[in-house]
Amino acid sequence: MAENMVKTDEEWKKILSREEYIVTRKRGTEPPFSGKYYKFKEEGIYRCVACGNDLFSSETKFDSGSGWPSFWAPISEESVDEREDRSYGMTRTEVVCARCDSHLGHVFEDGPPPTGQRYCINSVALKFVPRDELESKG
Repeated sequence: MAENMVKTDEEWKKILSREEYIVTRKRGTEPPFSGKYYKFKEEGIYRCVACGNDLFSSETKFDSGSGWPSFWAPISEESVDEREDRSYGMTRTEVVCARCDSHLGHVFEDGPPPTGQRYCINSVALKFVPRDELESKG
């Protein structure tokens, strides 16, 4: 993984769309069943929309019925960080990009084998790269 990326709030506003900024920098969420990757089935990887860090593979994506893209594992343990989130009167585990600290979503312990994890991630926080594009670059 590349070294940490730090930008000012104004710098983030210049490179992210309004929706991307609200979700990734202000810990927002997109409405369930609305994200472009919720029912998406192509093979490839999902990167952080803010910094391009590799986050999740289509190989670990599954339909959780939650309304958000769900994965049973990140690409690597180094690609995401987890932290306690006590917002909205509940305790959850927030998932952030390990490189730029962008809010991605939350992880729950009700996913499928082999991990039992459900990384419930906002589509707007992700940028998909198709497998054939990855293979052509090398």
